[in-house]
Amino acid sequence: MKPTHIEHIGIAVNSLAEAIPFYENVLGLKCYNIEEVADQRVKTAFFMVGQTKIELLESTDPEGPVSKFIEKRGEGIHHIAFAVENIEDRLREAEAAGIKLIDIQPRRGAEGLSIAFMHPKSTFGVLTELCENKSITKR
Repeated sequence: MKPTHIEHIGIAVNSLAEAIPFYENVLGLKCYNIEEVADQRVKTAFFMVGQTKIELLESTDPEGPVSKFIEKRGEGIHHIAFAVENIEDRLREAEAAGIKLIDIQPRRGAEGLSIAFMHPKSTFGVLTELCENKSITKR
């Protein structure tokens, strides 16, 4: 599969308004984007740490996946996202290797990325996301 880098680490929080000050005032990071992703029922806030992003996730629906995650496990790391090229091919490779996919086809995620998730039962307990920035011209 050969991911190019860790695209982001997703962290589930009850409230962006309460969590953002920690990242800005304690860690000294700058929130550069807040965006709602309606079909995923989340509002996101992004921070850069070197080449990697931190994505805070606040549920916009009490029945949404982030709400259910927090209800079961509490706030904390929700997923890790790897940047890949040719995401459709990477999904086929993962499925052929016996990985259970949550998304058989990529969908639009925050910041306009094409995203797809692999089920944590197939990835040693870690919800794993593949991301591709389709606006970047491949070499």
